[in-house]
Amino acid sequence: MNPLVLIADDDPVQRRLLDAMVRRFGYDVETVDGGEAAMSRLDAADKPPVGILILDLVMPDLDGMGVLGRMRERGVAVPVIVQTAHGSIEAVISAMRAGAGDFVVKPVGAERLQVSIKNVLKTDALESEVRRMTRKASGTLGFKDIATRSPEMERIIRLGERAAKSTIPVLIEGESGVGKELIARAIQGGSDRKGKPFITVNCGALPENLVESILFGHEKGAFTGATEKHAGKFLEANGGTLFLDEVGELPLETQVKLLRALQEGEIDPVGGKRPVKVDVRLISATNQNLIEQVRKGAFREDLYYRLNVFPIAIPPLRARRDDIADLARRFAARFAAEEGRKLRGLTAEALALLHRYDWPGNVRQLENTIFRAVVLADGDELTVAEFPQIAQQVEGFDVRVPAVPAMTAQANQPVHREIVRVEVRDPNVLKLLDETGHVRKLEQLEAETIKFALAHYRQQMSEMARRLGIGRSTLYRKMKDYGFEEAADTVGSPASSASDAA
Repeated sequence: MNPLVLIADDDPVQRRLLDAMVRRFGYDVETVDGGEAAMSRLDAADKPPVGILILDLVMPDLDGMGVLGRMRERGVAVPVIVQTAHGSIEAVISAMRAGAGDFVVKPVGAERLQVSIKNVLKTDALESEVRRMTRKASGTLGFKDIATRSPEMERIIRLGERAAKSTIPVLIEGESGVGKELIARAIQGGSDRKGKPFITVNCGALPENLVESILFGHEKGAFTGATEKHAGKFLEANGGTLFLDEVGELPLETQVKLLRALQEGEIDPVGGKRPVKVDVRLISATNQNLIEQVRKGAFREDLYYRLNVFPIAIPPLRARRDDIADLARRFAARFAAEEGRKLRGLTAEALALLHRYDWPGNVRQLENTIFRAVVLADGDELTVAEFPQIAQQVEGFDVRVPAVPAMTAQANQPVHREIVRVEVRDPNVLKLLDETGHVRKLEQLEAETIKFALAHYRQQMSEMARRLGIGRSTLYRKMKDYGFEEAADTVGSPASSASDAA
């Protein structure tokens, strides 16, 4: 969920210190002992992508400046925090010019490093969003602009890259809000029609009596109200790509004309005397089951097979939860910039909440939710309190609504105004204080920990002992001391031992 932090330092003591520090911040961590190893890890396609690189400037094989140079040559867009024992102005300037996002001096404090990580994540998210929106506007958006940590989406990207190399008709399927238009734009951005017109038509929003005119155009005087000639969407997309969103909503009469346009490469404007040749790459999308629509007679079978030559099914956001955190950071950075708000990002608790929600509206719902949170935020980070509607629907996140007295304009009568307060309650967190407010005894905490481990690891004693950091015999003894005799006798039986070993 959180970005993977790669630490490159030839000093084993520094690696261990940074590893422990960054893990306490809630990030996944990997460490390497030199610049060459760092480049190999950055280039590894079979491992999780690196989110941040903490890079030592002075290393024996390939130093930090050499790593930054190779990253720039290979187009590796991973944010970098440079660290060195010598904080000279010349070193700072050189590192920043080479592409570093921030600079820290050894030994770096925990608070300084945490702020640095959040800052480079925010900057990287904003730069990625600006880059993506710029390329989208120019028709050059590519699959490299779609950042994902999901294996399902990586498969979709590979399919889209293959489709981009030909003019094969593509049908993109998926729930509303999953990003079908984004994939369609990336297909064009990866094809020889890159930079050409990309025309989007929402077929479900077209007035039924104007569908043909909007798609294929009309001549002046073709019908009442046609006071001038209209080219139509096909001609607007000539030489580029026409994206028909919700193609299943087209009327049957229009489907006939669409089929002819695909087969013959020409259209018949309403009121026109002769067909017009067009050169259009068609990409269509739907959130319906088109084959079921064919069975019902609501969609032409011949058109279905003409459109469904290269199907791409995009999974819903709940099936690719690893993407939620990155998307949330990008949206927060963009909306904060647009609204003029100074936000560093989202707290770990807020990201955990968003990760556990099912998002029936998919990416579009997440985007709108982050927009609302940015507008409502009082602090410099988005917390769980900014997502009360989401917290109400996720187990483990408790929402309390206390009544706060206020005064009405009439007779100064007190009324009650509701202010939402949201707090996180993790059922797996041990209580350190008792009812009187004093620290609980170690025996009580240890007993609860062992009881939780029994359920969590399903009485697999080897795994429990390893995770708890004690020997199996010690674990058996403690279980009996704390009254777990039955579980200890069960897992200590020969059959259980054999099963545990297996």
